[in-house]
Amino acid sequence: MPKVLLALSAGFGLAGMVYLGVMEARRARLVPDGTAMPEFPMERYLGGSMALEELRGKVVMLDFWATWCGPCQEEMPSLVKLAKEYEGKGLAFVAASRDDAEIAPRVVDDFVKRHLPDLGPYVVYASDEIARAYRVEALPTLYFLDRDGKVTDAVRGSMSEAAIRQRIERALKR
Repeated sequence: MPKVLLALSAGFGLAGMVYLGVMEARRARLVPDGTAMPEFPMERYLGGSMALEELRGKVVMLDFWATWCGPCQEEMPSLVKLAKEYEGKGLAFVAASRDDAEIAPRVVDDFVKRHLPDLGPYVVYASDEIARAYRVEALPTLYFLDRDGKVTDAVRGSMSEAAIRQRIERALKR
């Protein structure tokens, strides 16, 4: 019996190391922490435009998502909930849609109206140029920028609400 437990422990340990290695490799392909990001104007879903430089002095939670992305759809209610919860503490949420530019206004409008009306104020349309600058190769991709516009954290793939909350709190403490 002890040999079985030892083998199981070794197997779980190895699996954990492989998982951490994969996660680190995924993170390595994103923009490194400390990088000052270029400024791009983005059209807002509700009209007008904005640039991230307008959010200086706040921690920015920048989520690249799309209406057709299942993990994005699952994660978005938590992002909106947490954005509202932490806005008064200095967090700004930007939901950067990567839907095809030709249809984005229509499909985003449909998504917001049908599924998540509270999302509207946070939505902007992210161009291919912006996506390249942020190395967005898969959705969702979530970045945290500090009060000076520098990357402090980035994650490719969806996360639990608890994991997002931890990252928000860590970013706000910096």
